[in-house]
Amino acid sequence: MSVLVLLEQRGVLKPSALEAATAAAAIAQASGLELNAVYIGQSLADQASELAGFGIKSVYAYEHSDLGHYSNDAYVPIVRDLVEELGATVIIGSASALGKELCASVAARLGVELVQDAIACRWENGLHATKPVYAGKVVSEVAVNDSPAMVSLRPNVTAVARNGEDAPEILQREMPSVSLRTVLKEAAEAATGTVDLTEAKIVVSAGRGVGGPEHLPVVEALATAMGAAFGASRAVVDAGWIHHSHQVGQTGKVVSPDVYVACGISGAIQHQAGMRTSRVIVAINKDPQANIFKICDYGIVGDLFEICPLLTEAVKLAKG
Repeated sequence: MSVLVLLEQRGVLKPSALEAATAAAAIAQASGLELNAVYIGQSLADQASELAGFGIKSVYAYEHSDLGHYSNDAYVPIVRDLVEELGATVIIGSASALGKELCASVAARLGVELVQDAIACRWENGLHATKPVYAGKVVSEVAVNDSPAMVSLRPNVTAVARNGEDAPEILQREMPSVSLRTVLKEAAEAATGTVDLTEAKIVVSAGRGVGGPEHLPVVEALATAMGAAFGASRAVVDAGWIHHSHQVGQTGKVVSPDVYVACGISGAIQHQAGMRTSRVIVAINKDPQANIFKICDYGIVGDLFEICPLLTEAVKLAKG
C-alpha cells in the first residue's frame, strides 16, 4: 500500500505538481504509507532536484517524445496500471484543466471514488477532503471510505513545503504499447510574458464596468505592472471584448491566487464561484452596494479609470 502523486508537467514541472507532492507527503506521513510519484513527459533528469525534500521514495518516469504533450490514450493506462502495480491507497493529482481530465479518466477506469477540485485534504483513518460546492457558497467535508481513494487539488491552495534534501530514486519506465487515437499536429504557445490564470499568484480582472474593449488596456496595464494574470468576468467575455480563456467564474476558470483584484466587477455569485477562495481580494467599483464589497478584504469605491492608473504607477515606483 502506498500514496501516489501525479506530477503534472508542461515541458517543466508545474507549480501545481509540487503542491500536490506537498499534500501527498503530509498524507503519507500521517498514514505511515510509502510515498511514490509518477512523471509522464520528457527530460525529468533536468528537474529531479525539484523533487527533493518531499519524502518521495521513487519516481516512476515514463519519458518519450510521444508523451511530451498530454494524451488521454497514453497517460490514463500508465497511471491505472501503476496504481494497480503499487497497490496505491491514495492517489493525488492537480485540479488543472489537464489534471481534472486525467484524474476523472483514471478514476473511471479503476472504478474508484474521486474528490475533484478540493482545496485541502488530510488523513484521519482514511482520506478526507475539503471541497467548495453550490458555486462556493458551501464548503463540504468529504470522507472517502473506499480504497483506493483519489483527489485532485485546486492549484495555489497548498503552500509548497519541503523537509530535508533527500532526493527520490528515479526509475525509468518504457512507454507502454498503446493505440493513440489522436495525434498532435501543432502546439500553440501562449504569448511571451503571459501568466496562466489557474496557477497565477496574482490575478487582475476586468468587468462590465470598463465600458468597452477599448478601455481594457487600463486594467491590463495594472496586471502587467503587478506581474499578474489578466482575467475577466463573464459579461466581458459574452460581449466579445476578450477571449473566453480569460474568463473567471463558474463557467470559466476557478482561481485561488494570493491576491485577486476585481476592477469594475459587480460580484455576481457566478463570478464569486471562481475566485472567492483567493487569499486577499481587492475590489474597485464605483457602486458602494456592489456584491463584490461583501467578500473583499480591501474595497475602493471610485472610478476605476482614475484608480487603476494610480495603482499602476504606485506599483512601478515600488518595484523601482
